[in-house]
Amino acid sequence: MKRALFTTLALAAPRAALACPVCFGQSDAPMALATNAGIWMMLGVVAVMLSGFASFFIYLSRRMKRLARAAESGVASTRTMHAGITSEGTA
Repeated sequence: MKRALFTTLALAAPRAALACPVCFGQSDAPMALATNAGIWMMLGVVAVMLSGFASFFIYLSRRMKRLARAAESGVASTRTMHAGITSEGTA
């Protein structure tokens, strides 16, 4: 029933059922250029966000390794020494 209703509406309003100029092959139309620009913008945002997440986790990994090495050798890291915190405890 729904399929028949949709088909009837699509045939009654054929302009609404047509695809955008990109699908028709008019690649130089303003609509096609705007669509391509939007796609590139969305890909850029995704790439920036994924790069940010990856660099944050790489930073956390390197920091964890540095603190583990400092704990093994018994030396506090430079950040904790600057903050007045040592690995020996609090005063």
